[in-house]
Amino acid sequence: MLYMVVETYKPDCAAKVYERVRARGRMLPEGLTYINSWVDTRLETCFQLMESADEGLFDQWFQHWNDLVTFRVYPVCSGAEASRAAGEQH
Repeated sequence: MLYMVVETYKPDCAAKVYERVRARGRMLPEGLTYINSWVDTRLETCFQLMESADEGLFDQWFQHWNDLVTFRVYPVCSGAEASRAAGEQH
């Protein structure tokens, strides 16, 4: 399943986030796959597209970052999948 992870950097922590990524990588548990990410131009929020069959793996990943970032996780699907699902509801 695909997930959109919205990371909000804690105040004055953006540079620390990127320092940690350079030093240690993303620190993802096995089974949680990074696909792509986008960051707002103020360097306050990162939107990461992830994939996993086990939503519980997010908690393991967050433990490495909770001091710098707050997280929200949204299960997502493609626009085509959403269109099909909406059509099936009628």
